[in-house]
Amino acid sequence: MLVAGCAGHQQLTTVDTRAENVNLQRLRSEGDGGAGAVQPYQLQPSQGYRMPQLYNAPDPALGDRDPRRELAPTTICLQVVVDADGRVERSLALLDRAECRAGGLPENAPLVEAAQAAVAMWRYSPAAVCDYPAGSMQKDGSDCDGAERVEPVPVSLLYAFTFEIVKGKQTVQRQGR
Repeated sequence: MLVAGCAGHQQLTTVDTRAENVNLQRLRSEGDGGAGAVQPYQLQPSQGYRMPQLYNAPDPALGDRDPRRELAPTTICLQVVVDADGRVERSLALLDRAECRAGGLPENAPLVEAAQAAVAMWRYSPAAVCDYPAGSMQKDGSDCDGAERVEPVPVSLLYAFTFEIVKGKQTVQRQGR
């Protein structure tokens, strides 16, 4: 598992989940840049990593934000920064990949706003770095059982939302759960 640093208004320890397969969808890194200039480093041999677990996640709702009666499926991507308490600290629109570029178009600003408003309410069981006794076997990383120390850490996660409006009916699908 890679752990990484994320550029921003403060230095964070984040996990680069761009290669995680979540909800049968995959958001992959494109090129050397990417969201938040992530710079990976390896965990120590005696460390493990516990992924954050999303437990409260209302879907985005456009409501009156977008007056359009028709909208072909349009994907908006966000980098979501989750703090060490499992709360969303901030979210940023991702525009660095072809499938996400619609988020940079002015007419899609209501879609980005709806996605950001929804993720601001999300809550996670926090990610953590697990320190194990020297020479002990770590489990698969899904929990920190047997760890001497568990340090909750902030993480950066990527999500995609596909909005569609058909005859005034708004729908949204989320990838990256």
